[in-house]
Amino acid sequence: MSAREFSDLVYIHADESCLGNQFSDQARPGAAAGLVELFDERRGWIRRDYYVCEPDTTNNRMALRSAIEGLSALKGPCRVVFHSDSSYLVRGMKEWIRNWIARGWKRKGGPIENLELWQKLKNISDRHKIEWLWVRGHAGDPKNEYVNHLAVQAARRQQSSEGLIDSGFGAWLEAQQEKGRFLDFFDLPPESSN
Repeated sequence: MSAREFSDLVYIHADESCLGNQFSDQARPGAAAGLVELFDERRGWIRRDYYVCEPDTTNNRMALRSAIEGLSALKGPCRVVFHSDSSYLVRGMKEWIRNWIARGWKRKGGPIENLELWQKLKNISDRHKIEWLWVRGHAGDPKNEYVNHLAVQAARRQQSSEGLIDSGFGAWLEAQQEKGRFLDFFDLPPESSN
């Protein structure tokens, strides 16, 4: 595909939650969530949220779902900067997946965990030009903290957004700043959209 086909630069911030990971004898409800952003020169930031849940899951499974759901929601091929605090997801897409595919979707150490999700993510990600970025979780990045909040709430309530919905990031950030958090955060446009 030519660069012209990747017309929009989209930022996705994603996170996952799995409640009760410490228990092996009961269901572990979880969720995946994300914030999708596009900067428009006239309108500023355009933001949408998404979240999905599962009644019994794992963090790794939800990390993969966070990417699948976010990338699937994009209407056409985009340039995407994908932020996640899941090293499983980011390393998988940047380092591991090429070797798995070269070996016929196998790895040296045995079967690939969540194989069907990796294959689905690979198919969806092929439509886009993606830069996978790992961010440290719970380290004061307001967008990572926001999507963590979305994922935890969706896991607790076992709710799904059923696609992209209007974002609550602005109101959430304002409430956080009233509590004295993220006061040094400025919602600046990207330096370059080229």
